[in-house]
Amino acid sequence: MKQKIVMKVHMNCQKCRTKALKVVAAASGVNFVGLEGEEKDKLVVIGDEVDPVKLTNSLRKKVGHTDIISLAEVKV
Repeated sequence: MKQKIVMKVHMNCQKCRTKALKVVAAASGVNFVGLEGEEKDKLVVIGDEVDPVKLTNSLRKKVGHTDIISLAEVKV
């Protein structure tokens, strides 16, 4: 079962965005990571059995304030 997680992360510079992408890409089960939104402040993660709570906590520790916006199953 693949899932799509959209999170709003407080990223105010390119270095922060890069760090956020690296943190998420290192998580187990992640297949795709991308940025969306006008201010590139939404992180989209698609993967198999990704734990959104662990991912959010990890981003909060290493990047900044993070909120989960949506969590949905992706039909293949």
